[in-house]
Amino acid sequence: MYDDLKIPVIRLPLIGEKRQSALAEAGIHTLEDLLYYIPRDYLDRSSVKPIGRLITGEECTVVGEVRQIKLIPARKRKILKVEISDGSGLLTLNWFHGTEWIQKAFSPGDTISVFGKVEFFRGNTMTHPDFDIIDPGKDTLNTGGVIPVYPLTQNLRQSGFSSRAFRRLFAAVMDNLDPGIPDCIPDSMLREFDLSPFLEAVRQIHFPDSPEALQKAKHRFKFQESLMLQSMLAIKRNKIRQTPNAARCSKAGDILHKLYRHLPFEPTGAQKRVIKEIYTDLGAEVPMNRLLQGDVGCGKTLVASMAAAIVTANGYQTAIMAPTEILANQHYEHFKKEFDRLDVRSCLMTGKMTRKVRDALREAIVSGQIPIVIGTHALLQEDVLFSHLGLVVIDEQHRFGVDQRAALIGKGMHPHVLAMTATPIPRTLSMTLYGDMDISVIDELPPGRIPVKTKVVDPGRLPGVYDFLEKEMTSGRQVYVVYPLIAESERSDLQAVEKGYEDLSVRFANFRIAMLHGKTKKEEKDRIMSAFGRNEIQLLVSTTVIEVGVDNPNATVMLIENAERFGLSQLHQMRGRVGRGGAVSWCILVRRNTADTAYERLKIMERSNDGFEISEEDMRQRGQGDVFGARQHGLPDLKFLNLLTDRKILETTRKAAVAAFTRDPHLLLPENKEFRRYFLDHYFKKIHYAGIG
Repeated sequence: MYDDLKIPVIRLPLIGEKRQSALAEAGIHTLEDLLYYIPRDYLDRSSVKPIGRLITGEECTVVGEVRQIKLIPARKRKILKVEISDGSGLLTLNWFHGTEWIQKAFSPGDTISVFGKVEFFRGNTMTHPDFDIIDPGKDTLNTGGVIPVYPLTQNLRQSGFSSRAFRRLFAAVMDNLDPGIPDCIPDSMLREFDLSPFLEAVRQIHFPDSPEALQKAKHRFKFQESLMLQSMLAIKRNKIRQTPNAARCSKAGDILHKLYRHLPFEPTGAQKRVIKEIYTDLGAEVPMNRLLQGDVGCGKTLVASMAAAIVTANGYQTAIMAPTEILANQHYEHFKKEFDRLDVRSCLMTGKMTRKVRDALREAIVSGQIPIVIGTHALLQEDVLFSHLGLVVIDEQHRFGVDQRAALIGKGMHPHVLAMTATPIPRTLSMTLYGDMDISVIDELPPGRIPVKTKVVDPGRLPGVYDFLEKEMTSGRQVYVVYPLIAESERSDLQAVEKGYEDLSVRFANFRIAMLHGKTKKEEKDRIMSAFGRNEIQLLVSTTVIEVGVDNPNATVMLIENAERFGLSQLHQMRGRVGRGGAVSWCILVRRNTADTAYERLKIMERSNDGFEISEEDMRQRGQGDVFGARQHGLPDLKFLNLLTDRKILETTRKAAVAAFTRDPHLLLPENKEFRRYFLDHYFKKIHYAGIG
């Protein structure tokens, strides 16, 4: 009997050294790792349909005998055709990819089970169906009921693993699991939330009795994953509550009132609400730890300047870090304009300034002569020190790594932290990524802002689009044309930008045009942006370097080439570069991939200007790990939990985790022994990387 989940896999049945090595590469070292190697899909073989009764368009399971196997040469590839029969008819299976290894899996006379969508082309067909070889009458693991299908790497396949082999392995392991193996979820929680015990849940994951039993098992593991994540955040919240506010601001100060009086407009109701929340935080007994969300152009910079005014009046310094020099320069221009007339010094620090200028700034900062310091990653250098750092503002914070954010915060004695993002984050995701933070949302645009109109077009419509651009520029407006430079190393993309610039220079020869990309030298970039700001350049051809930080109220058209290559949230960010004045503005998305899925994905940009709606759709399409910087938060891969749809579970486990750590802060009670063991083994090391250390 296996009574220890830490048993090495080499001690399990059917595992030799070759398989052990392949499992290790897949991250499976122990029995516990193996049990959490979950199926990628399930085939419902509880109802097998005869081939003679198949209906075009339906998805179903068919069991038949392999009659013929043909590998047919095509233009640039080979097509594998496998013909099966069950006595009632013939079914042709087609594969266009992976044909070599799939061909080796079959032999004439094999009985196989396939699951897929029925199509009709000279008879019934299925394309790329899920399949498995079965042994009729004997093989209860591979036919009948709900059958798991496991993810298989090339190394696993070469080591003799298949879904069938995994099912045999799990059957042998399950029969020998000690019923006394402890559960990482305490008994009290299992009862309170009606959760399946660990052994029952893991058995149903690998050998479901029914679709309903499988769903209950999945719910248990969703709860478990969410509980552990919320426990990480509970630890951080407890740590923050135990940290004294070393930069407590007891007064609003005259600087704030003077800054407010000089504003050319009245702040929106949302801005006033957020400023009040921040002022309350700055005077509280523990440091502020707040995330400020707001769409492009909603006025987050004004809120940050108000916070800096309060902190300055109380004798502390503010550090504002931005991800790009363009954005840092823009912040500096704003703060310099607003604070110079109040006799409050501010400075800009970037990596490209001369040593002489940089050394002079360093001395002024460490002596406390400069209260407001704005910069890029240059602020993180070890010799950049502060006298009394009281507030850290991190703009577009998801663009910085956890260590970078921690390095800047570490330059003060528990300073207040205000993280800002123009990427609206779905609430369910923010509960996990930023569950340790208080969250403010500016959900109101300044008065006079007109929503940007968006249109998806095919390349064939570009002549008409260019006529429209010419009309806008003739009337004195300005235009962006953006190309997708995904990475600086992608030379073909860079060439596409340069070629686009050449073509547009010919089409719009009567207008002043400039090009901007990541390889443009800083001096040239600054010159171009300044000229664009003064309307000396009418058309700016660029990569996504303009995604964040460019503010030109006179720009009214954003044309994005190959729009299907961008995420929706990124498109929304770029769209926010126009419509910042009082004129009607347009975002034109050129779709060069003609796939229906690409078109449908982009259509949401036409329908909505709501950043939260767009971010949720982006997350649904691209996956929760790839959007909003979830990967760099160090969060573990989630096998069960969906941060978009499992909001109720996230809320429930958040309350459960808070209650557990309030009652037993170090999980030392006997009932929490396995909870503590599992948490320390799988999550504690990630606390630092999740920004929770």
